[in-house]
Amino acid sequence: MSASGGTRAIVAALGANLAIAASKFVAFAFSGSSSMLAEGVHSLADSGNQFLLLIGGKKAQREATPQHPFGYGRERYIYAFLVSIVLFTIGGMFAIYEGVEKVSHPHELENWYWPVGVLVFAIVAEGFSFRTAIKESNELRGTLSWSQFIRRAKAPELPVVLLEDFGALIGLVLALGGVGLSLLTGDGVWDGIGTVCIGVLLVMIALVLAAETKSLLLGEAAGVEVVKQIEAAMVDGHTVTGVIHMRTLHLGPEELLIAAKIAVQHDDTAAEVASAINAAEARIRAAVPIARVIYLEPDIYSEAEAAKGPDPAATPGGPNPHATDH
Repeated sequence: MSASGGTRAIVAALGANLAIAASKFVAFAFSGSSSMLAEGVHSLADSGNQFLLLIGGKKAQREATPQHPFGYGRERYIYAFLVSIVLFTIGGMFAIYEGVEKVSHPHELENWYWPVGVLVFAIVAEGFSFRTAIKESNELRGTLSWSQFIRRAKAPELPVVLLEDFGALIGLVLALGGVGLSLLTGDGVWDGIGTVCIGVLLVMIALVLAAETKSLLLGEAAGVEVVKQIEAAMVDGHTVTGVIHMRTLHLGPEELLIAAKIAVQHDDTAAEVASAINAAEARIRAAVPIARVIYLEPDIYSEAEAAKGPDPAATPGGPNPHATDH
């Protein structure tokens, strides 16, 4: 699956959220609706999140340095994780606080047509942003379900925008329900309840985003289909007869590290082995263009050694052979 940054979706979401945030704050000023205030802060936080995603994308394009020899591709993961923190604190927790305050001290809505009109406008604008994010995502997700796409996408921007826009649309419906019930019953408590529901929704979305971006920050392997493509390109059946073992790691959404031990013929000369490695690297890069860093170690395949299985002590994250019991 390609790792597109989804810049068009980010820009569409940014424009929509800035316009929506301004309209919500105006509606809050005229009506005193806590739902409008919470939704205004939510849209403002979302706008800041889109700025963070754009900054992360820009910083990730920096060239590698001696201190960071594999480049800065993971900047995009870091800024996506910051988005989840902003959404949790500024969006979710503020909305819950404001909703509890409104439930404890309810007051009647004034100039009800302001929040209703703004909410209808916001639903249309968010729908446009959500439609753009869906269109961009459909070009990448293939046959994957939406939940699978969000879990497996190596580029964090589109899942972030999708979840933000989805949460925003649900939040707008909740806000409209809270305002509507307050108008029908004359009880401002419903406005507060709607605000609390918005806050809980934002916290749940933020936790999902945090979990997914944390996994990317820790380092994820290439997808199953990509691994199959790499293995098929690596083996030519003549000089490279098989893959003894291989590990992959995303250095960024569009940068893949490949480290593998490959089987070569026992009577190949050093020059033939070197030529085979160079040819294998060329085939891999042709099949998987995001394979930027490739390390191939030649070895003679042994059925007896293969039968022993992998050595846990030689596996990253496995037992430390130098550790001592205390």
